[in-house]
Order: sequence, then C-alpha cells, then structure tokens
Amino acid sequence: MGSLIFLALLLGVMYFILIRPQQRQVKEQQARIRSLEVGMMVVTNSGIHGAIAEVEDKVIWLEVAPEVELKISKGAVAEIITDDDDDENDDEGADDFAAGDADA
Repeated sequence: MGSLIFLALLLGVMYFILIRPQQRQVKEQQARIRSLEVGMMVVTNSGIHGAIAEVEDKVIWLEVAPEVELKISKGAVAEIITDDDDDENDDEGADDFAAGDADA
C-alpha cells in the first residue's frame, strides 16, 4: 500500500516538473506564431535575424537584407525582437564590420 502512495506521489511530482512547463512553452510558441505581423523583427531557431515582409498561412517571408527575402516556416520563429531588446543587444562593432571598417 505504501509503495502505491509513493508511486502516485512520484507521478504527481514528475507531472509538475516535466509536463506542465513543456505545455506552457508550447502555448507560448503558439501565441508567438499567431501574433506575427508584417514589419516585426524576429529571430529564428537557427539565429537568423530579419524583418517580416509577408505572412502566409504556414510560412513567413523574412527580409534579412535589402532585396533579400527568405521563406521560413512560422514554427521556426524563436523570438520576437522588441525595441527594448535592441537597446540591450546593440553591438557597435557589428555595424563597422558590415561596412568593411573592421580590422581583419
């Protein structure tokens, strides 16, 4: 009888430690996908940064450079970048490197 109570407690703890957080992450990802709009800055799972140029049923067109768009699955969007995120992650050297001013 004691082992059944222990097993039930163990299953209950595993549910709250493993399953509930995963369900929350899935709901957050689904909400993120539903909120995608043209003009938003996003980061994909593979680390590609860009602005959403077009939103279709299951894919988005991500502008990563002027005149360069990538067709990406909506599920690949890992993060939506806000203006607050830009201030924290501002790399001054990145602009110099892109312009060819970085020392090689």
